[in-house]
Amino acid sequence: DKEVRAIFLRLFAQLFQGYRSCLQLIRIHAEPVIHFHKAAFLGQRGLIENDFLTKVLNGMAFAGFVSERGPPFRACDLFDELVAFEVERIKAEEGNPPKMIKHVRELAEQLFKNENPNPHIAFQKVPRPTEGSHLRVHILPFPRINEGRVQELLQEGLARSQGAPPATRGDKKCVVPAGPPVGMFI
Repeated sequence: DKEVRAIFLRLFAQLFQGYRSCLQLIRIHAEPVIHFHKAAFLGQRGLIENDFLTKVLNGMAFAGFVSERGPPFRACDLFDELVAFEVERIKAEEGNPPKMIKHVRELAEQLFKNENPNPHIAFQKVPRPTEGSHLRVHILPFPRINEGRVQELLQEGLARSQGAPPATRGDKKCVVPAGPPVGMFI
């Protein structure tokens, strides 16, 4: 699963490399608006006639991408590092599949570490049912749920959550690296 995600991460990093140099901050509104200059991006990469990339850039998903990743001061992640610092490495690996596979595995490992920061916590595995277990006659029916007890538990949980401080992520904000200019990827 993580290796497939790593492959897509590399794909989108290659596809959007240099996108930060085509972002424009428009301050005529009360709240600044981030605009992506599509024509400059496609023109500098020599892909004006590329139908696929034009449709990707015109899609709602890319508009969401720009609004989330456009601000120059926010929490950085693996994608930002790939787009800004791994340009040469990705180019060099294009003709060398073993190096590419090694990099994909490294990215997959990093994705796994990002999702599981505490590796010492063991996950409980649910055992598979034995062969023929579905044929047994002595299977007990699922017990009936006590609605009153469920309501009590819900009320207890709500009371506890109202007194607890809100959960916040400890993402540190930083200046997002711009990476190389778009013209480098022709």
